[in-house]
Amino acid sequence: MDIATDDISLALLFGTFVLAGLVKGVTGMGLPTVAMGVLGAKMSPLAAAALLVVPSLVTNIWQWLDGPARGPLTRRLWPMMLGIVAGTLAVTVVLVRVDPLWSGSVLGGVLITYALYALCGPGFTTSAHRERRWSPAVGLGTGLVTGATGVFVVPAEPYLQSLALTRDELVQALGLSFTVSTIALAIGLSLHGAFRLEAAGLSALAIVPALVGMWAGQAIRQRISPALFRRCFLVFLLLLGAELALRPLLR
Repeated sequence: MDIATDDISLALLFGTFVLAGLVKGVTGMGLPTVAMGVLGAKMSPLAAAALLVVPSLVTNIWQWLDGPARGPLTRRLWPMMLGIVAGTLAVTVVLVRVDPLWSGSVLGGVLITYALYALCGPGFTTSAHRERRWSPAVGLGTGLVTGATGVFVVPAEPYLQSLALTRDELVQALGLSFTVSTIALAIGLSLHGAFRLEAAGLSALAIVPALVGMWAGQAIRQRISPALFRRCFLVFLLLLGAELALRPLLR
């Protein structure tokens, strides 16, 4: 599948990634989730996922490398990363072949689930013994969701938050998880002919607005409560997810 430039205006592309970068700058996460949600409301999730690849990869590699724990975290979390790759490559064909209306509905369901859990779900802690057993399964589940919807956060984010990580380690761990998810998604899309030169070029254009948004978000974080901003962001995702999920029923 090719992505025609008519499918998206540059204003929408830039505005989406400024917003997504802003959320990431304030909260440390959310760029792929916001980008998929907003773009998925205007185009197929497949096309949105292809546009997401380059800015997501750049910002998440930056996040992963920005700290001293990248080596220990990579050694600790490699079973989860293998699961992400396996799950993503196994089901990317779903994102490529399913009717965009229904894949958008699934994307909406994932956004609703994530937003509700993040707003209302109880926190939990994963012991070292359980971590050894759960990491591959969580990675596989994250990969399956990534391959089917282009969203990386479920169940990776709640699981990583349950580990005994410092705040800085958590930010790096999320960067590692999202980097691996992005690379696996790009490979999966390429294998099915859905990530080509034109898509890569449009995706690369989104790097600048994403970085501008991240810079602005980091500045805003010093002036507002990140917790309040995150709650507003999750309510926004909940409403956006509901619109996507219900779209097939409203036609």
